[in-house]
Amino acid sequence: MDKKTQPMNPDQTAHVLHEVAERSAKLLGEFAKKNHASSLSSAASDELGIAKAYMDLYSKMLSNPAGLAAFSTNIMLDYMQLWQSSWMKMLGVQTSPVAAPAKGDGRFRDDDWSSNFLFDYMKQSYLIASRHIQRAVADVEGLSPESEKKVAFFTRQYVDALSPSNFALTNPQVLRETLSSGGQNLLKGLNNLLSDMEKGGGSLRISMTDEKAFQLGKNVATTPGKVVFQTELMQLIQFEPTTRDAYRTPLVIIPPWINKYYILDLRPTNSFIKWALDQGHTVFVISWVNPDARLAQMGFEDYMKQGPLAALDAVEKATGEREVNFIGYCLGGTLLGATLGFLSQKKQINRVRSATFFVSLLDFSAPGELGVFIDEAQVDNLEKKMYERGYLEGAEMASTFNLLRANDLVWSFVINNYLMGKDPFPFDLLYWNSDATRMPARMHSFYLRNMYLKNLLGVPGGITLEGVPIDLSKVKIPSYFISTAEDHIAPWKTTYKGSHYLGGDVRFVLGGSGHIAGIVNPPAAKKYHYWTNDARPESADDWFKTATQHPGSWWEDWQTWMDVRNAGEKVSARVPGDGELKPLEDGPGSYVMLRLGKASSGSR
Repeated sequence: MDKKTQPMNPDQTAHVLHEVAERSAKLLGEFAKKNHASSLSSAASDELGIAKAYMDLYSKMLSNPAGLAAFSTNIMLDYMQLWQSSWMKMLGVQTSPVAAPAKGDGRFRDDDWSSNFLFDYMKQSYLIASRHIQRAVADVEGLSPESEKKVAFFTRQYVDALSPSNFALTNPQVLRETLSSGGQNLLKGLNNLLSDMEKGGGSLRISMTDEKAFQLGKNVATTPGKVVFQTELMQLIQFEPTTRDAYRTPLVIIPPWINKYYILDLRPTNSFIKWALDQGHTVFVISWVNPDARLAQMGFEDYMKQGPLAALDAVEKATGEREVNFIGYCLGGTLLGATLGFLSQKKQINRVRSATFFVSLLDFSAPGELGVFIDEAQVDNLEKKMYERGYLEGAEMASTFNLLRANDLVWSFVINNYLMGKDPFPFDLLYWNSDATRMPARMHSFYLRNMYLKNLLGVPGGITLEGVPIDLSKVKIPSYFISTAEDHIAPWKTTYKGSHYLGGDVRFVLGGSGHIAGIVNPPAAKKYHYWTNDARPESADDWFKTATQHPGSWWEDWQTWMDVRNAGEKVSARVPGDGELKPLEDGPGSYVMLRLGKASSGSR
């Protein structure tokens, strides 16, 4: 053991138990009062369609006894091999593991998972079962595509939840901490659990970081700027220049409206906004409001009008420039694509010199595992809930995203916070991740139905905004697409397909890592790599076969591309307030300060 076993402090233990009992009783009473009926209703109606998917699975499996026999035989053979290997290890013979964790699986990093016979046996036994169970459901033929996706996703959630690392008695690190602390870690963990239940109003909202360690404008979102314009839905921030001269054409960033803009401004060392300023760009960013029920009837076209279209006019007043370079991140890129289609039809596309799409879907035919949560029945149920309160709560969508990487974003915190009894580590990225925003019911319903369910954005005239049919093929401006190889939210092969919808010159670049880390990747970090290819075949696989890999960050490739688009035209750097628009308040602005559970001031 690393530490000597400490006896329990009776007074401390009694105090903690008393506090736990009081808080538990209060939470249970509130939960029963608020959630019992709705929970039973949700279970009975099978809103996610899980029961139906598994009934389909069981019927197909039972109709194929040979497949079940093969499953039983193969898992038995692996367990026999594990048993033999374990005995040889006990006798001092070095053997290769029968089952090893996948690369990047952090659940079994502790040395005891390999050096201790018992824990090594539990680990390998679990990995064998996990592998065979997931393979068995994947090999079942005849399932509908919807049932196949749901079965694969929720089976993975099931086997991840059963990992021995998630239980106190089968996690060597937790056992050591329990013995050394006299069980105080479990009591502290129970208190942490109750705190997270209270924070979630009776539902578990896992703390991923020490939220008290961060303050917007102080140690995150620190790049100096001014709010120079605002609508009901957004504030427009113009940042202070860091160079004497700047490119003539301003840069306007459209972030996703489910998260705050400062993912691109976490710290000076990894801030894309700060880096773009240092390259000589005049940078504006849209900061979306955290809407409440008063904004329930705001639609997708309202976000377009009060977002990028309003920003175009505001930037012209602030700088005197009619043209801008746009960047859209994730959902912001989807909105950017629709806006460009609108401007093309209105003969105003000349107001945009170039468009950059950060991990953005224009095609939704293969949206990845998010598709598990989006079908006709689930959207119907979601719409009923949204229209009752006027919005989709950001925490609900954030929980869905976290499930896509449950081992990293759920179970690792269960172990740290509740089993180890430790406070979460201060981490700016996870602070941002917990700072989700709501979405108005009308807008989100339009987005889910027309993009995810019907995939109409890429269909000429498939959607109409403000009476204007959208046709992306008529968007002739230069565009830059950056996607990431491990993206679980906007799969890169789907973003590649969407890039073909645009009618202008397109450069497609594939970065390393995932949806966030692959984008927030400053050159100074010297992390990951990226692929480029001047050819643009129809198939993403064909593109990758002849792509060239480069070390480091794609940011520099984008800047080279932007320098050509801007033709090197420079003017004196613009300071917020020098133009027609005078500062309304200091950045990062009041809209970004509105966190979940707090009233929105978006209707002012």
